[in-house]
Amino acid sequence: MRSGAVKATSLGSKSFERARGAALSPRQQLDFDCPANHRFTIVFSDQAQLPTSWECPTCWASAVRSDGVLAVVPLAKPVRTHWDMLRERRSIAELEEILAERLALLRSGVVGPNSYERTALAGKKAG
Repeated sequence: MRSGAVKATSLGSKSFERARGAALSPRQQLDFDCPANHRFTIVFSDQAQLPTSWECPTCWASAVRSDGVLAVVPLAKPVRTHWDMLRERRSIAELEEILAERLALLRSGVVGPNSYERTALAGKKAG
């Protein structure tokens, strides 16, 4: 083998430089308590946004922070129903008036489940 030959390594990139003199970024440790009484520590950067929960590496349950910081639960916006949106556009008096008009059309047979058949039959009789 030649003395200048490069040895093959595995796929990917590996650095063969020594870590001497390299300064690590500032870090902090955060302890978590699991519901199954497991306690573990995770290391984060000082600049990281710290989570309020983490999966336990032993039992995969959701563990909470040991320092007592809890997640801030945002207030849930109430679900708007069809009735809520309708009431934003119309008053009760207007809705009662529209209901009376639609009931009158339904009772007269102009609209309803068989109104298409009635108009088709009326068209044949007229023609």
